Amino acid sequence: MGDILRQIQSQVWGPLLTVLLVLAGINFSVLLRGLPIRKLGTALWLALVRRREVDGEGDISHYQALTTSLSASVGTGSIVGVAAALAAGGPGALCWMWVAGLLAMATRYAEAVLGVRFRETDQKGEKAGGPMYYLEHGLGGGALGRGLAIAFAVLAVGAALGVGNGVPARAVTDAVNGAFGTPRWLIAIVAAAAAGAVVMGGIRSIGRVTGVLVPVMLLAWAAGVGALLWAQRERLPEAFHLVFDAALGPRAVAGGALGATILQAMRWGAGYGAFSSEAGLGTGAIAAAAARTREPVRQALVAMSGTFIDTVVVSTLTGLAILVTGAWTAGAEGGEVTRVAFEAGLPGGTGGLVVTVGITLFAFGSILGWAYYGERSLVYLAGERAVGAYRLGFTLVVGVSALVELDVAWRVSHVSHSLLALPNLLGLALLAGIVRRETRSYFGRRGSDDDAPGTPAREDTRV
Repeated sequence: MGDILRQIQSQVWGPLLTVLLVLAGINFSVLLRGLPIRKLGTALWLALVRRREVDGEGDISHYQALTTSLSASVGTGSIVGVAAALAAGGPGALCWMWVAGLLAMATRYAEAVLGVRFRETDQKGEKAGGPMYYLEHGLGGGALGRGLAIAFAVLAVGAALGVGNGVPARAVTDAVNGAFGTPRWLIAIVAAAAAGAVVMGGIRSIGRVTGVLVPVMLLAWAAGVGALLWAQRERLPEAFHLVFDAALGPRAVAGGALGATILQAMRWGAGYGAFSSEAGLGTGAIAAAAARTREPVRQALVAMSGTFIDTVVVSTLTGLAILVTGAWTAGAEGGEVTRVAFEAGLPGGTGGLVVTVGITLFAFGSILGWAYYGERSLVYLAGERAVGAYRLGFTLVVGVSALVELDVAWRVSHVSHSLLALPNLLGLALLAGIVRRETRSYFGRRGSDDDAPGTPAREDTRV
């Protein structure tokens, strides 16, 4: 079974799905006439400065919806995923990671527009939205839409319990046990108790915690990487030269540069860039739908800023740390590449501690974000009566996962995670017209008055 799942996983998470995700980003970038790039400043201002709408309908603020989404997407991929991409694809992978990340902003924008546009209010008065709802209702409620919605929800529940729970819980256990020798059973109890204390309170509790946790973990990681880059500052110019030369230079085009061909760099860089923010998988739309807002487009601008922060900012920091230390050539795999980089770049064992803290915070954030994704997906399938049992079960899985290696279960969840993109991308393609109309309507009514404090409104109907 393990061998079969490995083969399926290699096919699902492979070049075909990467191409589909990149094409979706290109499609929406063209359809929206580069809006994600043109409005990036507006998006960051709404997300990080304005942060909320006082009179909007929803459960959490713009900012909390963003941090909930970021907590799930940043995850250990910012440590392990970047390292794997550079080790397999060479320095040029970082350049293609940027390209894919910028394109993914358009996809995330489209998902969030639809997530808010088709959200509903459940029996508890909370907002419920995401691909399940825009696939069913956006496509007219027929067999196609309903079938795609059910497929997405089933896959999302499976991914939430594995990729969003079991995998990060195990990562926390391995990191803390390896660094400090803390007994695994104690780590399991603490991790489950901490997750349960947040998850049992629902989205408002998750939003409050991620609103504090995400900036802390991002600033802590940036500080650690900043210290490493300062210590290795003389090698920074060489690192940037490696990135662009391996991706676009004459030697790369000719067929090989520093052990990685341009096709390898594109495959691994674009693949990680497309997957890292989960844009195209549709999960971010679930968090966006919970935001207090009257405007789908406004929340979509906030949502797309998360893709920029995740794929362009955080991944770049990790990638540079690996390149300036030469760790990408050390022969290590996955997260060990990053650990090698920090241990080589920072003195006195500090580097290993930075990686341990980073993995712990990022993994715990993934657990919280995915807890909500799985809950909303299960509610779509089984109704509100399933919420209590789900939250308790999710908490117990955290504890069990910290102690037990379930290779087959994790591979099933990885396959489910990747397959989420298929019904979602089909729905996005069929609903692209609604995204364009919502965007034109918003900017036709509001002009550019969200660009910055005090900026006068003016017409902006280029989309």
